Amino acid sequence: MKQAVIIIAKQGFRDEEYKNPKEVLTNNGIKVITASTETGQAIGKLGMETNVDINLQSLNVAEYDAVIFVGGPGSYNLFDNQEAHKIVKEALEKNKVLGAICAAVGILATAGILKNKKVTSFSGVADLIKSKGAIYTGRGVEKDGNIITADGPQSATLFGEKILRKISTF
Repeated sequence: MKQAVIIIAKQGFRDEEYKNPKEVLTNNGIKVITASTETGQAIGKLGMETNVDINLQSLNVAEYDAVIFVGGPGSYNLFDNQEAHKIVKEALEKNKVLGAICAAVGILATAGILKNKKVTSFSGVADLIKSKGAIYTGRGVEKDGNIITADGPQSATLFGEKILRKISTF
């Protein structure tokens, strides 16, 4: 069975950016695990509650077909998180699908892996992303190799569908 891990902020993840891709994946037979800086209950910006299955330190990238970072105000706390950066780099090295939506694209940028990659994101992190060498397109969803990015909650379902399509080619 194919598996994906969705990484969220413990506090302040964007509800739809977590819920919609998770539904797309689980409805199509993909097992989805939720990760954050610590286990327990996580609370979304709009009040959604979800259980965190695993913390970032315990996450084994090799077990997953896709690694997905969710935006929202809490995602800014992961921009300089060394564990998150390690996961990003390992996902690329192991040829996994690497997804990020909204502000969470900033995590990929600060991990240093977006140079010359076509990406999109929440407009508020576009300057950061461009400063790290990425080609910012401003589209709803963007795919460059195994990296799939999206602009925000309005594209969350399409983002999930693009990740599903990419996982299905493995």
